[in-house]
Amino acid sequence: MKIRGAKVVLEALKSDGVKAIFGFPGGAVMELYDEVLSAVDAGNVRHVLCRHEQGVAHAADGYYRALGEVGVGFSTSGPGGTNLLTGMATAFLDSSACLYVSGQVPTSMMGTDAFQEADMFGLTLNVTKHNYKVTDVHKLPYVMKEALAIAQTGRPGPVFIDLPRDVQQKEVEFDPSMAVNVKANNDSLDKTKVKEAVKMLLQAERPAILAGGGVLMSGAWNELVQLAELLMAPVSTTLVAKGVIPETHPLAMGMAGFHGRRTANFPLINSDVLLAVGCRFSDRVTAWQQSVWSKTQIIHVDIDFAEIEKNLPVDMYILGDAKKVLTEMLNQISNVEMNGKKLEWSNKVKELKELCDCNLEFEDVPIKPQRVMRELSKVLSNYKRHVVTTEVGQNQIFAGHFLKSTHARSFLTSGGLGTMGFGFPAAIGAKVAMQVSGQPDAPVIDVAGDGSLMMVCQEFATAVENEIPVVIALLNNRWLGMVKQWQKLFFGARYSATNLGQVPDFVKLAEAFGAKGEVVVRPGEIREALERAIKEGVPYVVDIKTDPEEDILPMVPPPKGLNEMIGGRCPPELVERCG
Repeated sequence: MKIRGAKVVLEALKSDGVKAIFGFPGGAVMELYDEVLSAVDAGNVRHVLCRHEQGVAHAADGYYRALGEVGVGFSTSGPGGTNLLTGMATAFLDSSACLYVSGQVPTSMMGTDAFQEADMFGLTLNVTKHNYKVTDVHKLPYVMKEALAIAQTGRPGPVFIDLPRDVQQKEVEFDPSMAVNVKANNDSLDKTKVKEAVKMLLQAERPAILAGGGVLMSGAWNELVQLAELLMAPVSTTLVAKGVIPETHPLAMGMAGFHGRRTANFPLINSDVLLAVGCRFSDRVTAWQQSVWSKTQIIHVDIDFAEIEKNLPVDMYILGDAKKVLTEMLNQISNVEMNGKKLEWSNKVKELKELCDCNLEFEDVPIKPQRVMRELSKVLSNYKRHVVTTEVGQNQIFAGHFLKSTHARSFLTSGGLGTMGFGFPAAIGAKVAMQVSGQPDAPVIDVAGDGSLMMVCQEFATAVENEIPVVIALLNNRWLGMVKQWQKLFFGARYSATNLGQVPDFVKLAEAFGAKGEVVVRPGEIREALERAIKEGVPYVVDIKTDPEEDILPMVPPPKGLNEMIGGRCPPELVERCG
């Protein structure tokens, strides 16, 4: 039986098990949205009407990150599509499996500068894993099936489809069982290399592990912990991989990098063998002086050959999915003999971790952000499943440092692109993921800054109208905090365009959209306010007045290396031992 192209899109999503779509309609997707209505009425899918296409893109991304299933976003042509670009770039740099579909002017009008025409195929080339311009309806069934497979196969990533209106209107045969030929570039595994890597790790006196987003995407967190325990190797994580090892684990050293923890950076540059799994060695991790890595032999595991030695020379690489590689490593390790040197290293790492037990009991007013993270960690420890998203800036790094993440897919943040405004719509997507997967009581909290929240505050309407009870823990210091911090440290405290003033009143703003909120000014009020916000079961902002002079430290000042961190409240003994 023939169906119109618009229905092909919905039928392909249904056959792939897609449970939710985020979108914003317009003239070029009238047929597509007519089919959305039919699919929703039939109970095949949930549609969430966002209030801006950037919100659509981030919500789909948050859905994927929380659930591990493809996130889907729809928009109309022209500005609808271009508004998706920031979200697509965010998903691309953090390897999120998303499918974005934008309408386009009819094929007969393409190239005429028609109303709301934009070259979305050209614009999306550099921010997607793959993209399509579908001008023949007969190709659409295969394109849909292939696009969904590409997004989720190998290294995940966003895929974009540019869909002209006349292609949506024309009819074509569609077989939902149609097979597509999509394989990961590195589907085979060189077991000889794995054996050599295992030998290096077993012989190492100071082994260490750096876990990146690839561990998260492949679902390899259990294998990671098992291997670390066998080797007694400390595990540092990248920002986006936070939670792949419970941060209460004795071997979990925290977030690494130039805004990372001293204890997380120490093993990276002081180990004799470093196993780096599913990471890009971005500048956020390596900082600016690569010579400090020279004493370490690096084994790099990644599914994407393009990442090998792109940013840092390595001594060995293994191409493959993180879960497959780590599983094979575990299969090859039959017995680990802990020699005296390895025990010495293990004990030193343990001492450093104990020294890094930061004081988060601040009673100061204005409130210190560290205290907020302490209280939030305690509140969330009462829930078996929860998700925290963040915006970008000081709020993100305070959460990266001080929030205790205890399971994978529980900490969602924009790592590669550093997108302000990511956290709130991503939280909406994550909460929908919890709802459609039978975990509606799992709390979803956005750790926000006032600068970021203002960029996407219209999504309060999305949360309220769609009954998506996310909580915003707002670190409100009335500044663009991270930019202010850099101006303070490196530009003589010349504060240019970083003070946000005194508007708006965020509680009144939330209430104007039908959400709820309250202001917190004292440390002792934080926990009860967060608990109330979760239990209310509606979108809720907890406006926490934080100290604008509290910087997120330590950090590596440019152009230094990981061994030259500055500032922070670290004990002198820890600073001395970390070098």
